[in-house]
Amino acid sequence: MGTTAQNRTEEIVYDRYAAAAKAKEGALCCPVDYDPELLKIIPKEVIDRDYGCGDPSRYIQPGDTVLDLGSGTGKICFIAAQKAGASGKVIGVDFNDEMLEVARRHHPVVAERLGYDNIRFLRGRIQNLSDSPDELDAYLAANPVRSGNDLDHYEAFRKELAGRAPLIRDDSVDIIVSNCVLNLVSQPEKLQLFSEMFRVLKRGGSVAISDIVSDEDVPASLQKDPKLWSGCIAGAFREDRFMEAFEQAGFHAIQIEKYEQTPWQTVKGVEFRSVTITARKGKQGPCRERNQAVLYKGPWKKVEDDDGHVLIRGKRMAVCDKTYHILTSEPYADQVTPIPPMKDIPLDQARPFACQETAIRDPRETKGKRYRKTVAAADSSCGPDGCC
Repeated sequence: MGTTAQNRTEEIVYDRYAAAAKAKEGALCCPVDYDPELLKIIPKEVIDRDYGCGDPSRYIQPGDTVLDLGSGTGKICFIAAQKAGASGKVIGVDFNDEMLEVARRHHPVVAERLGYDNIRFLRGRIQNLSDSPDELDAYLAANPVRSGNDLDHYEAFRKELAGRAPLIRDDSVDIIVSNCVLNLVSQPEKLQLFSEMFRVLKRGGSVAISDIVSDEDVPASLQKDPKLWSGCIAGAFREDRFMEAFEQAGFHAIQIEKYEQTPWQTVKGVEFRSVTITARKGKQGPCRERNQAVLYKGPWKKVEDDDGHVLIRGKRMAVCDKTYHILTSEPYADQVTPIPPMKDIPLDQARPFACQETAIRDPRETKGKRYRKTVAAADSSCGPDGCC
């Protein structure tokens, strides 16, 4: 899609959602069940003008700093505000002025009903969370671009502003949620979109994304149709490439939490359906040897994690300290048994670990080569209350 066609598509997407902020459009959303208790404090106009395909808010925890990409009229933000609680923070980012107007107008009402205010709505493009459009517009109003030199000054200001006061700071968010919006981003900018999500997320943070995917490549004829872009069809990720996009951006623990068996729409034989994906940030960093191991419980004969470590069922697999902590935490914890070393090795004294290799950990490495302890059974009986 060329630049001119891309701009035209963005205009049509903007206009359609601007109109949908004023009058409900049923074709923009899939049926979604939300917790009715969380909807009670949300004004009807917000609910009527909400367009989504899932409920990523269910993964929010108390105290979280939440970022909602493409927050629209604010429904997911208003739900997130309740789930994150007074100690949490919720940031909604959207570029559509009409959608933001609805969200901001009802924001004080929701805050009063909650008894606290932990929400901010920001104008911005989700594929570029460094730029602050309001600040850039103010600069352009005072410094119109009339020459190449003016453009250079503008770009220098834009770069300086992104470094000094980005719309969303690096490593500042606990969880990113989004509801049927990523597919609206143009193909050339999708890579940047995932990079931006990774940038702003804290180490250990997560994403929960509900979106529309296709089972096959979307034909070029459909991709050129601006109306199908605004209808969440033309820009849909192919389902396997959606998962790959998270992996390529550096995420791990990538899971399909919900996969609608029945397609939302079928166009020219291509099926489009709603999925919800979760993923985490935090597998980057040095690998240190502390004589730790994990034992994979099954049921598969062997599995491979996002860093290429192969875990063989029933075997004590040698892992570095970083991988040990990842695999013994959610969402992996139920699948492995942690085997810590008998004698702790301080992290600052740990030598480098060759994470590229798959190795079985000798029990003597975790117990110690001189371990000779003998412990008799306290009670030799077997049965429901015994050792067996």
